[in-house]
Amino acid sequence: MVDIFTGLYATSAILAALYARTRTGKGQHIDVALLDVQVATLANQAGNYLLGGQVPGRLGSAHPSIVPYQPFACADGYVMLAIGNDTQFAALCAAAGCPQVADDSRFSTNAQRVAHRDLLVGLLQERLNTKTIDEWCALGIEQGFPCGPINTIDRVFDDPQVKARTMRVDVPSGRYGALPLVASPMKMSGTPVTYTSPPPTLGEHTEQVLTELGLNPQAIQALRDGGVV
Repeated sequence: MVDIFTGLYATSAILAALYARTRTGKGQHIDVALLDVQVATLANQAGNYLLGGQVPGRLGSAHPSIVPYQPFACADGYVMLAIGNDTQFAALCAAAGCPQVADDSRFSTNAQRVAHRDLLVGLLQERLNTKTIDEWCALGIEQGFPCGPINTIDRVFDDPQVKARTMRVDVPSGRYGALPLVASPMKMSGTPVTYTSPPPTLGEHTEQVLTELGLNPQAIQALRDGGVV
């Protein structure tokens, strides 16, 4: 993830530098380091530490200051609950068949839910085990609490919204036929992403690139004979 985030930060930095150049006429050096990005993406955890001085403990995928806000096992996999307020918590409890939990003084506010995290998570886990991923997600939509599937890869590409967003594309390849690939997430109205060629095979464009750099066929062959390319 740090590799991916660093590329995205670098892209933003390049765009910012290009914009600055249009105003100043000057270019600049951009320094984007993996370590720096990893520290920056600590986000709310970093902010909590810098402001409060408290080192967070290990919570897995749970949220340090909102409960319940974490994955839960269910009958056929896992879902992610992201219960951000008391209204959503009451809706969850009603859907889970335990509305009285929302009225319990130990859980009636988020601060109390954080204080009694382990007890509440245990109570909810018993309820979550009784239904499937799709059943809980449907209840979330119906009752008004955030609940999403933690998908295996096959479920990702079978998801109706992923299909609607055309996040799989089939790119023609002369050697292998149509190649199924992940589409770009950037949907642009004026200059849409096009998929005209598949990922290149090893050395497929070596001669083309060297020719564009000004080398003639004899020079390219000399590189081949010398084992350079």
